[in-house]
Amino acid sequence: MWLTQGWEKRFRPPILPARDTGYGHTATKVGKVRVESAGQLTGYYDAVHEQTLEYLRGLTAKGLQRIVDERWDPPVTLGVRLSQRPVRRSPTRRTGRVVRGLLQSAEA
Repeated sequence: MWLTQGWEKRFRPPILPARDTGYGHTATKVGKVRVESAGQLTGYYDAVHEQTLEYLRGLTAKGLQRIVDERWDPPVTLGVRLSQRPVRRSPTRRTGRVVRGLLQSAEA
């Protein structure tokens, strides 16, 4: 969605490659991202939220049992991995970093 819906053109500062999604960025690096308006930021959030809901609606019981990580014993299924995400990598915490970076850049 970052590339297919053109969001990389709206958020990407010239210092980042087009395929850079921001995963793993520090607060400093996030602070370099510029947006034209709060509406642009909430528009991106809404698009991500809708795509996530669409994906989750399409899941089946069989799909949730698909093995997604064989490095563990027992191997990890999609259902287990999805249930771990909110705890292990809180989207709220990442969103907070983005908002903090944007506010800091607006003050500068």
